[in-house]
Amino acid sequence: MEPFRDGLLAGVRVLDFSLWRPGPYATQLLAELGADVLKVEPPGGDPMRTYPALFASLSANKRSIALDLKDDADRARALELAADTDVVVEGYRPGVVDRLGVGYDDVRAVNPSVIYCSVSGLGQDGPLRLAPGHDLNYQAWAGALSPEGGEPVASKLPIADLAGGMAAAFAIVAAVVRRQRTGEGERVDVAMADVLATWTGAERPQAQGTDPDARGVPGYGTFVTADGRYLVLGVLTEQHFWAALCDVLKLERVRDVGFTERLARQRELQGAVADAIAARPRDELVREMQAADVPVAPVLDRDEMLALDHFRARGVSTADPWADPAVGYPVRLQHHPAGRATPPPALDEHRGASFRPRPEPPG
Repeated sequence: MEPFRDGLLAGVRVLDFSLWRPGPYATQLLAELGADVLKVEPPGGDPMRTYPALFASLSANKRSIALDLKDDADRARALELAADTDVVVEGYRPGVVDRLGVGYDDVRAVNPSVIYCSVSGLGQDGPLRLAPGHDLNYQAWAGALSPEGGEPVASKLPIADLAGGMAAAFAIVAAVVRRQRTGEGERVDVAMADVLATWTGAERPQAQGTDPDARGVPGYGTFVTADGRYLVLGVLTEQHFWAALCDVLKLERVRDVGFTERLARQRELQGAVADAIAARPRDELVREMQAADVPVAPVLDRDEMLALDHFRARGVSTADPWADPAVGYPVRLQHHPAGRATPPPALDEHRGASFRPRPEPPG
């Protein structure tokens, strides 16, 4: 297969020392946008190879070389590649890459304008920087499991890993833009807990003029249907959504209750909504609510999501020659779409490889 050469980042070179999920997710996003990503794996490979399907989803368009950074010759080869790259990404605990001889100062010595991105749980400085952990730990530190106190609720998705990877890719692209304009490099320090802390926020969302002790909004949340399945409602301040919901659920007596009063009567009204939903099967109720313009969605599992016509139409639920089903790049680009052209590499498949020649400029 031909490498993917027509993306927005065609010609951008990325040397990727990262393992597991956050860093590789960042570089996968860059690779699908056309960046030339050379994945440096330790002897034995990225531990994520233990999960073949997940590894495949994080490794298309990349090439793999295995280097033992504790070996002088392999370290020298890594720095030789670093001298010829635009971006370096690493995901070790703070201090590890410095001990291995491929830290920021080591790379900057051979490539002064490098963009060097470290992705970690708690950042390169601060009192907690060396605390070990994985996704759930960083959610907890960031207040994401229990932002209002009370029983913690863990996401079913590794949101710290994914948020950190997405934030890293965004920062790298911003740094690439400036580097192309000024020639200056950048040191990027992405902490997964930092990203989630900004999502948790400094203040509890509070509607003006409402009781600060009110908890929850009637018509917002997860509800069980008569067939033991689930749907979610997203009614907030909008009176027309509340009225439409009440029409579908035959709750005419509270149809015209305004938002402030709804909050004051939260337990009563949420109970009435839950009881009405519990008497109806999910899919029938979702169809009726959609027809009435109620913000509703069924709670789908992975297989139901992949089968959904909407995601198929948008290329989110798709297939690769080496993986069926698969999921596509999360953003649509009209003129230079992202894509996957080459399968995930075998460990050290590209031994001795260097970066590909950069595309010729137009004209």
